[in-house]
Amino acid sequence: MATRRVMFGDQEVEIPEFNFKIIPLLVAALALWLFTGVYMVGPDEVGVVRTFGEYTRVAQSGLNYHFPYPIETVKTPKVNIVDAEMIVQYKIKDPVAYLFKIVEPELTVREAAEASLRSVVGRNKIDETLTTGKFQIQEGTKTQLQLILDKYESGIHVVAVQLQDVSPPKEVIGAFKDVASAKEDKNRMVNQAEGYRNDIIPKARGEAEAMIRDAEGFRESRIKRSEGDAAKFTTILKEYRKAKSITQKRLYLETMERVLPGIEKIIIPDKDSGNMLNLLNLNPGKGGKK
Repeated sequence: MATRRVMFGDQEVEIPEFNFKIIPLLVAALALWLFTGVYMVGPDEVGVVRTFGEYTRVAQSGLNYHFPYPIETVKTPKVNIVDAEMIVQYKIKDPVAYLFKIVEPELTVREAAEASLRSVVGRNKIDETLTTGKFQIQEGTKTQLQLILDKYESGIHVVAVQLQDVSPPKEVIGAFKDVASAKEDKNRMVNQAEGYRNDIIPKARGEAEAMIRDAEGFRESRIKRSEGDAAKFTTILKEYRKAKSITQKRLYLETMERVLPGIEKIIIPDKDSGNMLNLLNLNPGKGGKK
């Protein structure tokens, strides 16, 4: 750490100099520490806040804030409170036990059913209880209730347990509606994405197959054309080797006819042929011209 010397009377004292470059780091560290106080309380939870270890307040569902550790801490136990109605169907399997082992059988079944339902619901997430987990809760409650009644030697056999209405408390029903709406939006977007994928992938595959077939057709045509050109060249080469001068002239004439089609052409012999008046008319049938 840098220091500077300062005179106090007759004595010289070293004083550390403050490094202003660390101010941004300190600000960032402070902001990060303050941000650690942000926390979320789920719809089936309650936030219990403690200040220096002592309970101070309760936070409800949603986004909340507390002073960062070590000033305040928070616990979010699951309370899982729901309003549920249930129908229990049972029959008497042992009349003697039913009449003499328990008092007020209907009240016993009611209280045992309530205890079983609380126990099973408490082991499940609240959104599952309200949506997709009802069947598992019914079966779990039936099993738990039968165990309790058998322990009481009630002589009762539980036939079925059916949940009638399951809803969140009024205090958090808005949050659960938001959760349900978000899940519906998610499912809708997933279905749209699946539909788009199922539509675009076959099209892309079809276009790819068409491009491959076009390329293969182009390749075959080029190969056939090249083979034909090679065969033609080989044939011409053989004829050329047999009679070079005649083949040269024929090629020359064919080229001129191809380059200058529809035009009357006259071949003038070279000076070594002897007679400059001997002209070759290549188009004797056109207008009688010579």
